[in-house]
Amino acid sequence: MRTAGVLRSSIVKTGRGCLTSRVQLELFNRLPKATPAADEWLVVGSRPVRLHWARHRRARRYILRLKPDGSAWVTIPRGGTEAEARSFVQRHTGWIQKRLERLAAQPVRNTSWTLGSEILFRGEKVRIEADLSQEPRQVRLGSELVRVPDLTGNLRPAIERHLRKLAARELPARVTELAALHQLSVKRVTVRSQRSRWGSCSRRGTLSLNWRIIQAGPFVRDYLILHELMHLREMNHSKRFWREVERVCPGYAEAERWLKQHSGLLAPA
Repeated sequence: MRTAGVLRSSIVKTGRGCLTSRVQLELFNRLPKATPAADEWLVVGSRPVRLHWARHRRARRYILRLKPDGSAWVTIPRGGTEAEARSFVQRHTGWIQKRLERLAAQPVRNTSWTLGSEILFRGEKVRIEADLSQEPRQVRLGSELVRVPDLTGNLRPAIERHLRKLAARELPARVTELAALHQLSVKRVTVRSQRSRWGSCSRRGTLSLNWRIIQAGPFVRDYLILHELMHLREMNHSKRFWREVERVCPGYAEAERWLKQHSGLLAPA
């Protein structure tokens, strides 16, 4: 799968899940809304890379983002200059080269789902199959039956709508169970379609979860929920926070590895 990467010109705190360099790598982030400037080209190795410059009034730092097509988007923060942005890019041409090599080695991802496609559901690869026992336009996905407009077309929109509804029913109920188990109070749970994170937790006790968690297995699902619940005790990613996570989910490192290994299948189209 082709994925994008991000470099931010800030020091990242060390700890579990963080890089110890001066830049941070993130995956599947939505490009920021920004005012575009003139594009330029940068030669990295022997490959020309198109640079898209954009000013973002809410950005606090320079951000270099490599898109799946091999172009780069450079965000200039308020008060920043294009000269400083160029210097930032030049300092990280090595990072761009590594990301380009990784992109070249990855297979092109087919974002359409058709009969016979395999997708993740509850942590397992499940094949999409036609089910003609009751409805003329219905597919089977594991234990789920999904009505679709056309068996011969792209089934992804209909299946994703079904999975999102399923997540909206199941995830809040699981949050309630785990919160009660660990004596935590949650005021509200929302299920959304975030593009850059699995979930979030506000100081007011609102948890927002990504519906795609329904594609993960129960252990990974519970880890993601517990991760957000522990933010009700520590609103950061400090060592104390990770100690709380490890206390309630001792094998969380395994869940993190699973998420990393399957990030391509769980990523939005």
